[in-house]
Amino acid sequence: MAEAACDDRPLTLEDLVAWFDAGSKPADQWRVGAEHEKFVFRLDDHKTVPYAPGGIKALLDGMTRYGWTPVMEGDNVIALERGLANVSLEPGGQFELSGAPLETIHDICEETGTHLQEVKTVADELGIGFLGLGFTPTWRRDEIPVMPKGRYKIMREYMPKVGGMGLDMMFRTCTVQANLDFGSEADMVAKFRTSLALQPVCTALFANSPFVEGKPSGFLSARANVWTDTDPDRTGMLGFVFQDGFGFETYANYALDVPMYFAKREGRYVDLAGRSFRDFMDGKLAELPGDRPSLKDWADHTTTIFPEVRLKQYLEMRGADSGPWSRLCALPALWMGIFYDSAALAAAWDLCKHWKIEDHERLRADVARLGLKAEIAGRSVRDVARDMVAIAREGLKRRNRLSGGLVDETGYLAELEAIADSGITPAERLLELYHGPWAGDAGKVYDSFAY
Repeated sequence: MAEAACDDRPLTLEDLVAWFDAGSKPADQWRVGAEHEKFVFRLDDHKTVPYAPGGIKALLDGMTRYGWTPVMEGDNVIALERGLANVSLEPGGQFELSGAPLETIHDICEETGTHLQEVKTVADELGIGFLGLGFTPTWRRDEIPVMPKGRYKIMREYMPKVGGMGLDMMFRTCTVQANLDFGSEADMVAKFRTSLALQPVCTALFANSPFVEGKPSGFLSARANVWTDTDPDRTGMLGFVFQDGFGFETYANYALDVPMYFAKREGRYVDLAGRSFRDFMDGKLAELPGDRPSLKDWADHTTTIFPEVRLKQYLEMRGADSGPWSRLCALPALWMGIFYDSAALAAAWDLCKHWKIEDHERLRADVARLGLKAEIAGRSVRDVARDMVAIAREGLKRRNRLSGGLVDETGYLAELEAIADSGITPAERLLELYHGPWAGDAGKVYDSFAY
């Protein structure tokens, strides 16, 4: 491993590769971090919630009673920290929990439940509710408030230059994610390939965003569709991951060629949208003459890349719509069952190893429209999903991590098993309500599915 870059010498490619490699951990230190986003709305009229007054800022301030520490940007509180967990704001005020790295799904569900109880207590006092869907069901983009975060201003101005739906991604989507460890470069490669190929299957299982501006959109995951036209430089299925020789260096070179958004200097964001990190390493950016990046700049840059699976010093699963409280623990359970049992990882790879690289992007687009009815390599996604969830169940069963009640982790997959067995996505259940009891009123989702 290359030594860490010092302040008195420029970063090298070896430093960047070593930064990824530093995430490698022995299996007994593997953890999972769970993240979920949720829309914030007014309980009385289902409208959007501004930062202030009486809105998102008040929500953040109210959370400090539970030991959360404010994170400031200028005069504005823009996040909260407590231990290794944090609460942050997406561009349109979507409220996100980024959980601490934890050992079991039991721990994750306890953390998630505690967070939701805390935030709901504060929100009730403010007349605010939360909704877990992949795409806002009724709001227009111009109705959504802008959060006071410097990096989002840069992204907001850059997005329309590179894609048709980048602003929708920023302001109108919510996801649930899981972050998982790897043991070595070879282990990272095996996990990256398997999870990237299967990410569209996960998208189908969690598809939960059929509405756009109050009407059925033609997509079961409007969120997943948005990602197909956000920014081709930093999104997608990364065909190179499946090619011979893929490793940390391959991904580092890919990340170097993804245009930058910003660098942070003296507490402020410097707009570097579209600039080259390679030029930054050579001290050739006009906006920062002679300045060169640190490893912190590199770490920040890796957070501005949005493929379906993202490599940092761990792997991020990014393919799922947000959903109800009951389904938030299912995503980390699914991937932990596959990743943290060698037999399960091998079995999951057997499901998809023969798929052609050119089929990956097609499947990614198909599941946004068709969900579990999409097909890949002569099989329905429903059938693949059933196998995938069954493999995860066996992996969790072999892990045998018991709760205080001596229950293992397999129960967290129950809702996914029901979805896969039925072949009916959560989005299709919503459409049944829309065309039935809701009588064409998508706004009923706020009353029926609020946390």
